Amino acid sequence: MVSFSILSLHYRLVSSIQAVLASTAGYIVASSCKDVIEDRHWLAATYTRFAVPYFIYDIYAMYLCYWHKHKLKGHPGGWKLTKAYLHKEFLMVLHHVFMVAVCFPVSVLWREGKGDFFLGCMLMAELSTPFVCLGKVLIQYKKQDTLLHRVNGVIMLVTFFCCRLLLFPYMYWVYGQRVGLPLYRVPFNLSPEYNIGSAILMAPQVYWFYLICRRAYSLYQQSRMSQRPRNGHPVTDSPSAKDQDCSQ
Repeated sequence: MVSFSILSLHYRLVSSIQAVLASTAGYIVASSCKDVIEDRHWLAATYTRFAVPYFIYDIYAMYLCYWHKHKLKGHPGGWKLTKAYLHKEFLMVLHHVFMVAVCFPVSVLWREGKGDFFLGCMLMAELSTPFVCLGKVLIQYKKQDTLLHRVNGVIMLVTFFCCRLLLFPYMYWVYGQRVGLPLYRVPFNLSPEYNIGSAILMAPQVYWFYLICRRAYSLYQQSRMSQRPRNGHPVTDSPSAKDQDCSQ
């Protein structure tokens, strides 16, 4: 049986490779479209079709990692474990299902070849994923106190904020430049489905960014506490704190 650590490492590696491919494809598409509405690039529709099986695989891979992790702890399998997985990863699973069931038909069929630039921008949102994966791998191997983990955390925060939160205001601004509208008027010039779709896609990104910031603040507080002198000697991290880091 494949160990949990190896399985988790493979899962993070595949996610990172897919993210690099998606970001690269997104950059090529977006940089090639001078007219953000009418210009087309063959890679936009092609990579969208490639991404669909990846999202399906990712749901299954997450479940396998969850199953192996809890089997090591002696938890029973079956429907109870599946239900617990769906409860814990509900937002991520919902996000993936939404991408396959809604975003794929919209990207390939409904938009009728328009807006490849915006699809490219959406693909570049994956730029933060390799840093998220690296952070989890470092925690898994108890390297959360290293300089690499701190530097990776800063890069992760910056790329996640820029590529996932600022992405939507940026696309609204670019569209406004195309049609001659200031940013604040763009939402009122679009059909409701565009604004609703953007809100649905952005909402989980805001929540995940909040979790990342909370985690970063927690690690910062632990670092400060470990360096605070007690009776003339620095206090080291307690085993429970480190175990907590590795469990997430």
